[in-house]
Amino acid sequence: MNAHQFAFTSIDGTPLPLSDFAGKTILLVNTASECGFTPQYSALQELWQNYRDRGLVVIGVPSNDFGEQEPGSEAEIQTFCTKKYGINFVLTSKEKVLGDEAHPLYQAMIEELGSAAKPKWNFHKYLFDATGELVEIWPPKVEPLSDNIKAGIDQHLPRS
Repeated sequence: MNAHQFAFTSIDGTPLPLSDFAGKTILLVNTASECGFTPQYSALQELWQNYRDRGLVVIGVPSNDFGEQEPGSEAEIQTFCTKKYGINFVLTSKEKVLGDEAHPLYQAMIEELGSAAKPKWNFHKYLFDATGELVEIWPPKVEPLSDNIKAGIDQHLPRS
């Protein structure tokens, strides 16, 4: 399973093949606007600002799978993220991340790695190296600016 073989649709409706990010490290996070973890958006934006010039791409995947905490439309989600948190990292269209209708990347991760890869709640984090391989997974409670996540990103940033 390689992330680069999968594609999302961006929140504005344009195709978003992950192969466009070949050579970059990807932090993929399923997000929600009405969750207790929603303030992590600020830290994700800070990570993006601090690491993007070194090859990190942050991708938020809005999902309503946990507690129906992402009820809005794509336009409402984008407006919320921009106005409340100043988000300018990549956001996908709203996706399922659990079950038979989950996005194919989530299905593939769970199929390959079992329950370790299954998102437990909103703001579950997945790190893919520059070749598209999944290298780290962090549960929602691990803050984006934690030493664990920063060390993982530092270790897997593309080498120039």
